[in-house]
Amino acid sequence: MKANSSKETCRICGGIVRQWFDFGPQPISNAFLRHTEVADEIRYDLVVGICGDCTMVQQQNECPRDRMFRPDYPYRASGSVMMRKHFEQVAETFLMTELAGPDPFIVEIGSNDGVMLRTIRTAGVRHLGVDPSVDAVEVAAAEGVRVRVDFFEESSATSIRAAEGPADVIYSANTISHIAYIDSILRGVATLLAPSGVFVFEDRYLGDIVEHSCFDQLYDEHFYLFAVRSVQAMVARFGLELVDVEHLAVHGGSIRYTVTLAGARTPSTAVRDMLEQERKQGLAEMETYERFAERITAIRHDLRTLLERLRSEGRRVVGYGATSKSATVTSYCGIGPNLVPFVCDSTPEKQGRLSPGSRIPVRPQEAFSDPYPDYALLFAWNHAEEIMAKEREFSEQGGRWILYVPTVHVV
Repeated sequence: MKANSSKETCRICGGIVRQWFDFGPQPISNAFLRHTEVADEIRYDLVVGICGDCTMVQQQNECPRDRMFRPDYPYRASGSVMMRKHFEQVAETFLMTELAGPDPFIVEIGSNDGVMLRTIRTAGVRHLGVDPSVDAVEVAAAEGVRVRVDFFEESSATSIRAAEGPADVIYSANTISHIAYIDSILRGVATLLAPSGVFVFEDRYLGDIVEHSCFDQLYDEHFYLFAVRSVQAMVARFGLELVDVEHLAVHGGSIRYTVTLAGARTPSTAVRDMLEQERKQGLAEMETYERFAERITAIRHDLRTLLERLRSEGRRVVGYGATSKSATVTSYCGIGPNLVPFVCDSTPEKQGRLSPGSRIPVRPQEAFSDPYPDYALLFAWNHAEEIMAKEREFSEQGGRWILYVPTVHVV
């Protein structure tokens, strides 16, 4: 089954989007399949381009949001120790700064299992998460977090403001870039935000993706790849202003953007500095993406060649981390159970199912050491340090890790 809604004009400014890479048919990255669902799997053409006017990198085909973010959406933000600590720090920072006034109110877009809002709830601060995934919301609610089962957009933001009043903070992590209809999101932010409030969101950074050849960050949910320049232009169209940026190490490189109503605060020098850095990196130039495309093609060749050689030598390779981004790797590189017989993952909601597109079975974490394979293909490379420390015994017994970012290599 195929789901496409092609668009050659920019979703942000209406400019012409120039295609720079076509990954071919791709699955819904978080639709881990039951065996009975294989015949009905949706695929769409993952085509990526860049706007010649506002420079926003974006997909040219849109997947229906209710297909991507289903009630049983399996991702859980608290699954990583590193990310739990990250979100606790985010919450503590807000409590000491933007939420330190009388009766503050924070709204989180895409609150998932409530990992950030738990700290806010413990502090007794008014809060509301907005998330369409019923299963994730139930996890958050069990921890006492207030969550609304809904998509955040202009209409829901208007409803929230009427019921709760304006928000001092609107926060979102790894969600805003997922939403093709971003005009409604930003109108909703402008509606809900208090006059002196802040909209803070984190997302994978285009500069890091290009520099480190992280091509697997391109999948259905990452509809946009944000850069400081394109975000600045985008928010300005909705009466908002980018006033600060902070580079983060999470997810292989992210930016935390701070946005206010236009004129509410003076932009920091960090915005100017990042804009200059992007100019030097050539993030607005088509030639930069043409070179990136060449590197993507080389990675596909090298990874398949390595896996085929290991198979011919009788080596056993399994996958580690049934991530969203692994769907792009396996589908684009043509990796199936013949090369990687299964992938281990700690998320119960994914176990016993088949990986999207590739149909590689997902097994519990315990399968990794029963017995250890010769090689592990690390799809969750952005958590490499945490994972390798956890699986030290695998390496001590001679196991090797295969990574493909920034190039194919074995450690």
